[in-house]
Amino acid sequence: MGEKIVAGGFDLSDRQRYRRKLQQCLAGLGRLLTEKRFDRPRNLMGLEIELNLAGSDGLPRMMNAEVLERIASRDFQTELGMFNLEVNIAPHRLGGRVLDQLAEELRTGLGYAHRKAAEVDAGIVMIGILPTLNGNDLVSANLSDVDRYALLNDQIVAARGEDFTLDIDGVERLSCTSSSIAPEAACTSVQLHLQVTPARFAQVWNAAQAVAAVQIAVGANSPFLFGKELWRESRPPLFQQATDTRPPELQAQGVRPRTWFGERWVGSAYELFEENLRYFPALLPICDDEEPLRVLDDGGVPRLQELVLHNGTVYRWNRPVYGLADGVPHLRVENRVLPAGPTVTDVVANAAFYYGLVRALAEESRPLWTRMPFETAAANFETACRHGIEAELEWPRPGRGGGLTRVPAVKLVRDELLPLAAAGLDAWNVEPADRDFYLGVIEGRCRRRVNGASWQVEAFHRALDAGLDRQAALAAVTRRYSVLMHSDEPVHTWPAGPGD
Repeated sequence: MGEKIVAGGFDLSDRQRYRRKLQQCLAGLGRLLTEKRFDRPRNLMGLEIELNLAGSDGLPRMMNAEVLERIASRDFQTELGMFNLEVNIAPHRLGGRVLDQLAEELRTGLGYAHRKAAEVDAGIVMIGILPTLNGNDLVSANLSDVDRYALLNDQIVAARGEDFTLDIDGVERLSCTSSSIAPEAACTSVQLHLQVTPARFAQVWNAAQAVAAVQIAVGANSPFLFGKELWRESRPPLFQQATDTRPPELQAQGVRPRTWFGERWVGSAYELFEENLRYFPALLPICDDEEPLRVLDDGGVPRLQELVLHNGTVYRWNRPVYGLADGVPHLRVENRVLPAGPTVTDVVANAAFYYGLVRALAEESRPLWTRMPFETAAANFETACRHGIEAELEWPRPGRGGGLTRVPAVKLVRDELLPLAAAGLDAWNVEPADRDFYLGVIEGRCRRRVNGASWQVEAFHRALDAGLDRQAALAAVTRRYSVLMHSDEPVHTWPAGPGD
C-alpha cells in the first residue's frame, strides 16, 4: 500500500507536490497580472544563437567542453550535443543603431570563439542543421556532460516508453529510430526575445504566430539530415519527433505533442501558461522552497520557478516567458522559429524583419489574426518548412473585401510585409540607414529567390554533378559554407557551388 511508484527517478509524491506547486504558481501569475505588478515597457530585445562545432574536414567535433574552456566567456554556454554551443547577447533597447551594434557584437564574439576553437581543429558553424551529421553522431553518449540534459533525456525516454521514430518525407525520405533525444541536438536555432506588457502580449504573440511561416520562407537553412535532402527547413518536424513523449496510441488519440505550433489565437499570456499546465505532464518535477502566494501576500514578487521550468519543457515556436529583473517581473515573447545563420548579417536582417513586422502588425486597426483562421497560419508554417523560399502561402486579400488568396511568399514579403516591417522599425525609432540596409537583405533574398537552404541544395547538387559521392559532397558544402559564413556577405550574394 505504501510503495512508491517510481518513474525516471521521481516518485508519485514528487509529481503530486510539483503539480500543486504549478497550480500555485499559475495562481500567483494570475494575481501579478491582476495587480498590474509587471515592468513598464522598455523596448528590450534579446538574442540567443545555437552553434555547431565542425573541423576543417567539415565533420562535427564532439568537444564543446574543451572549446568552452578555451573561450572562457560567460556569453558562451553548452547546448544539448557535445558539438553544440550557445551564445547569448545581453538585452538591448530597440532603437537607434541597435541593429549595427548587434551585428558588431556578434562578429566580435563569434570571431573570437572561432579562433579559440581552431586551436583544437574545430570551428564555429552557424547553420540550422549541420549537413555532415549522421546517426552515429546523434546518440546519448554525445549529449553534453551536464546533469540537466541527462535528466531531461531520461524523463522524455521514460514518458515515451519506446524508441523515437524519425520519419520525414521530403525531397527524399528519412526513416529511422533513436533510443534517446540526441537527434534534437541537430536543431540549432536563433531565439529572438521581446519584452512586452501584459496588455500587449496577446497582440505580439498572435502577430508572431501569423508571420512564423514568412520567417521560415525567407530564412530556411536546414535542408539536410543524415545525408538525406528533406524539407527546406527540417528542424520543426525533427524537433517534434525527437522530443515526442507520446507513444503511437496517444498520437492517434489526438494528444498534443510537446513541440507544437498551437491551436488558437490567444487573448492573454495567462492562457498559454494555463494550457501548458493543462495539456502537458511534468517532465522535471523539481520543487523550489518558495511559496508564491505567501510571497505575494508579503508584498514580494515570486520567482515562480516551477512554472518557468515546466514552461521550458513545452517547445512552442513562439513561447511565453516569465522572468524577473532586479526584483521586477516581466513577460517576453520568445520567437524560436528561425534556424541559425547563415551569416551575422543574415541573422540581424532576420531580426530586423521580425521586430519591425510584429510591431506593425500588433498595432493594426484590423489585426491580421482577425482575418486569417489559426488553422491557416499553422498550415502556412508547414508549407514554408517544406518549400522555403519557393513556398506559396494563404494570406488575407488586401482591402476590405475579406477572404484569403494564395500568394508566393517572396511576392507577399516584397509587396506587403517589407513596407510594414519598415514602418515597425520606424516606430521603434531604429536608424533609417540600418533599417534600409537590413531589410534590403531580406528584399535581396526574395528578388534572387535564394536563402541558406536553397544555397546548400544548389551547392550539393553541383558537387554531385562534379562526381563527388553524397558524403563527400555534403562535407564540401559544409566547408565552403563555413568559409562564406565567416566572410559575412549575405547568403543571397554567395557564389553557387561548393568551390572545392
